[in-house]
Amino acid sequence: MVSAPSPPPAPDPKETAAAQTQMNKETAITQYGLNATNQVTPDGSLTYRQIGSWADGTPRYEATQALSDANRRIYDTTRQTQQNLANIGQQQSAKIGNLLNTNFDPSNNDIEGRLWELGRARLDPLQAQQENALRTRLANQGIAPGSAAFEAEMRSFNQGRNDQNNQLLLTGRQQAYNELLTERNQPLNEISALLSGSQVRQPTFASTPQSSVANVDYAGLVNAKHQADLAAWQAEVNSQNAMMGGLFGLGGTLGAAALKFSDPALKTDIEKVGRLDNGLPVYRYRYRAGGPPEIGLMADDVARRRPEAIGRDAEGLMAVDYVKATTSRKGRRNG
Repeated sequence: MVSAPSPPPAPDPKETAAAQTQMNKETAITQYGLNATNQVTPDGSLTYRQIGSWADGTPRYEATQALSDANRRIYDTTRQTQQNLANIGQQQSAKIGNLLNTNFDPSNNDIEGRLWELGRARLDPLQAQQENALRTRLANQGIAPGSAAFEAEMRSFNQGRNDQNNQLLLTGRQQAYNELLTERNQPLNEISALLSGSQVRQPTFASTPQSSVANVDYAGLVNAKHQADLAAWQAEVNSQNAMMGGLFGLGGTLGAAALKFSDPALKTDIEKVGRLDNGLPVYRYRYRAGGPPEIGLMADDVARRRPEAIGRDAEGLMAVDYVKATTSRKGRRNG
């Protein structure tokens, strides 16, 4: 019988994955190269360059930022100023120890006394004027000194005067406390300001270029080719089956007296594809005169095994009687 063509082998998943990985890496390298564009501005420049490769061969890059000459001078001056502030802060920080070793004393009698003196200078005349006005009003109302009404009015006035004095004292106390606290904190604030002005700034870096080139779907392409190979193989099997069916049914189509030219001289692209049960080889071929591929017998093979199935024309070209060639000697057809 005719041997069927072998189906195409399935692609190796490891090889496909490895090839896809390699393509992805090459795409990423291409992406970086396209995006790593050097930049030059009035303030400075940004330059990319390859500095070597990783262990797997992937390129390594670095980005270098450089200031323009004018900006470089400003940068150096700013750095020097910050260094000077840092040096001053270091020198003055020695005073902090002495300051912190001294207990904070919130009492300041001198300030309180001075504030009390200034406050009484304005408050005493005002209170005396208010008291005289009160006494006059009570006399006009006929309320005599020593009476219950008079004592009640004076008691209320004296309480108000006492509250004014206490408020003056409390205000002076708070003012004195704030001044003491400011005096203690001032050196600390100055040193802190110096330190803030000399802080090291975190460097800023340019963003790494981002890729935008799409990866090649190599795995998908391999699978598509495999599916196409399978379809071609199936079509070949179907074609072979159809031609073999035509071969074994050729006798009935041609009739008992019909012959089919099968001389090798008339054929080209001859390829052996199988063998009949009676031993005759089966070939795929084309006629030199043209036409599609066919499957059939060679007249010289039939002449050696079944000479009774061979006929010749006037030029000596051989033809095969497929009925006789494919029929067993006991009368049974092959296939």
